[in-house]
Amino acid sequence: MNLFPRATVFNSFHLDVSDLHSIFVEESGNPNGKPIIFLHGGPGGGIDPSYREYFNPEKWRIIMFDQRGCGQSLPYAEIRENTTWDLVEDIEKIRKYLNIDQWVVFGGSWGSTLSLAYSQTHPDSCKALILRGIFLVRKKEIDWFYQSGAHNIFPDKWEGFLKPIPEHKRDNLMSAYYDILTGEDRQKKIEAAQAWSTWEGSSVRLILEDEFISHFTDASFAEAFARIECHYFMNNCWFPTDNFLIENIDKIRHLPAVIVHGRYDIICPVIQAWDLHQAWPEADLHIIPDAGHSIYEEGIKNKLLEYTEKYSEL
Repeated sequence: MNLFPRATVFNSFHLDVSDLHSIFVEESGNPNGKPIIFLHGGPGGGIDPSYREYFNPEKWRIIMFDQRGCGQSLPYAEIRENTTWDLVEDIEKIRKYLNIDQWVVFGGSWGSTLSLAYSQTHPDSCKALILRGIFLVRKKEIDWFYQSGAHNIFPDKWEGFLKPIPEHKRDNLMSAYYDILTGEDRQKKIEAAQAWSTWEGSSVRLILEDEFISHFTDASFAEAFARIECHYFMNNCWFPTDNFLIENIDKIRHLPAVIVHGRYDIICPVIQAWDLHQAWPEADLHIIPDAGHSIYEEGIKNKLLEYTEKYSEL
C-alpha cells in the first residue's frame, strides 16, 4: 500500500500546560474529518511531518504534538514536571481545547504506552486505539534493552553504548547514564546522549540504514531524547506496579483496538504484544513476519494504513 499524500497543516500553536511547560500542537488534514491524536515515541522523540502520511487527509483531522521537553515544545530537554501522568493530562487538555468529544488514539513504541495510560485514565474520550510496537515498561523490558539481552543481537553497536560509562559503573547502566545526562558537564552529557540515541537508532529496523541512524546521532535530537527517556525509565514511568497497563485493561476492553508488532523487534520484543493480547483478546493482533520496530517498515506500514482506513469509518 502507498502512503497517503502528506496532509497540509491548517493550525499550529503552543499550549501552556503548566507554569513551566508549553507544548507544540499541530492539526492537519480535514478540519471536519474524524479526529485522531498521534502519540509519538521516545519519550522525547518528537513529531515528524512524515507521520501525517499514515492518514487519509480527506477523512482525518490529524492532531499531533511534541510531548513535554522535546521537538518544538518548551523548555527544551526539561525533565522537571515531566511524567507519564503529566502527559496523560496534556492529551486531555488538547482534546478539551480543540472541543473534541471523542477521538481515535494512535501510538507506537512509547506512544503505545502513553496511549494505554491515557485511554485507561480517560476511556470516555476514546473511540478506538491503533497501537504499534507495544512497550509495557516492565523491569524485564528495560533490562533487556539497556542492560543485558539486546546486546547479544547487536554486540558491535553495544560497544558504542558502553563507551561513555566507566567499567566500574557498568553493572547499572541506566543509573550511570542518568548521572551523566543530569550532570553539569555539557560535553559528557552530549556524548552520552548521542551514544544512548545511536544505540536505539542502530537497532530500530530489521535492516539497518546509515541514513536513518544519522537522525539519532544528531546532538540537537539526542539530548532531549536520551535525557527524557532515561528520566522516565529511572522512574519506571511512574506506574505503581510492574504490570500496571495489563492490570487495568478492563477499563478499555470495550474499545475497538488493533495491535501491530514486528516479529523481529529488538527494542520491544514481541512478547509484550503477545502478553497484552492474552489479557485483551478482543483487540486485533497482527505480528508482522518481516519487520523490526520501526513504523517505516513495509509490513508495519501496510497494516497501519489498513486500520487507519478501517477506523475512519467508525
